[in-house]
Amino acid sequence: MTIARNWWKNATVYQIWPASYKDSNGDGFGDIPGIISTLDYLKDLGVDVIWCSPMYDSPQDDMGYDISDYEKVYPKYGTNEDMQALIDETHKRGMKLVLDLVINHTSSEHAWFKESRSSKTNPKRDWYIWKPPKFDADGKRHPPNNWSSYFSGSAWEYDELTEEYYLRLFARTQPDLNWENDETRKAVYDSAMKFWLDKGIDGFRIDTAGLYSKDQRFPDCPIVYPDEEFQPSQKYSSNGPRIHEFHKEMYANVTSNYDAMTVGEVGHCSREDALKYVSAKEQEMNMIFLFNAINVGYDKADRYRYKGWTLTDFKKAIQKDSSFIEGTDAWSTVFIENHDIARSVTRFGSPKHTSKSAKLISLLESTLTGTLFIYQGQEIAMENLPRSWSIEEYKDINTVNYYKQFKEKYGNDPDFKEKEEKLMDIINLVSRDHARSPVQWDSSPHGGFTTGTPWTRVNDNYKAINVASQIDDPNSVLNFWKKSIQIRKQYQDLLIFGSFKILDFDNETVFTYVKEDENAASPKAYVVLNFSNDSVKFEKLIDGEFELVHSTTDDIDESTLSPYEGRLYIVD
Repeated sequence: MTIARNWWKNATVYQIWPASYKDSNGDGFGDIPGIISTLDYLKDLGVDVIWCSPMYDSPQDDMGYDISDYEKVYPKYGTNEDMQALIDETHKRGMKLVLDLVINHTSSEHAWFKESRSSKTNPKRDWYIWKPPKFDADGKRHPPNNWSSYFSGSAWEYDELTEEYYLRLFARTQPDLNWENDETRKAVYDSAMKFWLDKGIDGFRIDTAGLYSKDQRFPDCPIVYPDEEFQPSQKYSSNGPRIHEFHKEMYANVTSNYDAMTVGEVGHCSREDALKYVSAKEQEMNMIFLFNAINVGYDKADRYRYKGWTLTDFKKAIQKDSSFIEGTDAWSTVFIENHDIARSVTRFGSPKHTSKSAKLISLLESTLTGTLFIYQGQEIAMENLPRSWSIEEYKDINTVNYYKQFKEKYGNDPDFKEKEEKLMDIINLVSRDHARSPVQWDSSPHGGFTTGTPWTRVNDNYKAINVASQIDDPNSVLNFWKKSIQIRKQYQDLLIFGSFKILDFDNETVFTYVKEDENAASPKAYVVLNFSNDSVKFEKLIDGEFELVHSTTDDIDESTLSPYEGRLYIVD
């Protein structure tokens, strides 16, 4: 099937988390002028599209995913005028800008919710999801059902004023909007989408894009965790009965009227269901993030019930992501880091070979089919926070709430310290905080992120890992990424649009695959990646003339792959 080559398909997207990116005024928070100051750096890296995470006005209970005003910039980040300058300066450099679209919920401080909460008869009461309590035989009040919040505890919050619960799948300050209400949806389209598209932005990353439609019966969920009171609600809150109707409406009423890129965060669903969101003929979204690879080792409903992974597990996940669009008119994404995911070099690399691990991951990502997404700091191999840090250093609401619930449950156990150590090991591997430490620009105090006191502590290794130390070093991870992006575009027929086939699948040390342009007999791209601390034999598993075009090391031994060595060949 011939694939239409829209501008957003062969783009390299760079995600910016504003709070931790670059502070221009010394108040300890990254800001929009700070982003503007680095646009030339991003252009030189090879970035085509900047994705800016929420910069809207917010109480910041969930780092801006609790929006109190869609049409205003959070004051610590700057002003609406600063935002217009960012749009214009990005465009001047031939790049595009997309924003985060957070419309499953608002902040409880949003004017809409304040009205909804004020009385049961307020015209906006039905803009959110309210339900009466349940009472047991003893007259004790309970939430309407057993749904759990993604941030621990019940997904329902009791409101004393009107004596009802509101649904909040995330924090208590993030009430879910009622998408069943036509008036609510129109207000969302006008305030959250058209307002910024009319100012010149180029699209949206759509947050929790599978959650807008809930099963209107709001039944109890099946028991997944017998030791917990509240249970994962995905069966009734995710990919619901009207979700595709809502996305088609969003496309018809808003995004189709602009040359807008849309990428959705849908989460876990079958390939068949996922394709409904991104099949071109369905006219909903351009692409969605696929979570198979980045969730390797996780329990799907609870990242802190971490199981670990093998290379074949990882291959299976990459295979699922890479084969997603085969034989369809859909499109896909390539990513291994974002604001919700720990650092890839820590999760998938080796502390003995940090630089080579990071280059290996770059080589993997840059040769996979789909739109490429890079997360801030990934291009210099930023790592997870140190294991020596205590829980008090962590800021993320998900991690903090989980640890609090864990301590309440097990704090009096005689083996609590042992259990706590195990949990802290997992937190140190998978917490969202690892992605949210400030970008390390140079070796000055706080890594050059700020001249003030940073809102969250900078990783201790900033003097060794930073942009300034890598920018002029031809062997740095930063310059390897730059070359990876160039090669990806040079061989886009193979690397961006080509088919994917794994060779020697059961090999637990080496990951080898071939990329082919299905519209041509040759050449092929041959990628071999040694995911181990040992040297291993290099084998050519296909016939042809091999031309080496990219490698994680300059010291090539034709018969051997050194630890964490990766190579890309073009084979005729």
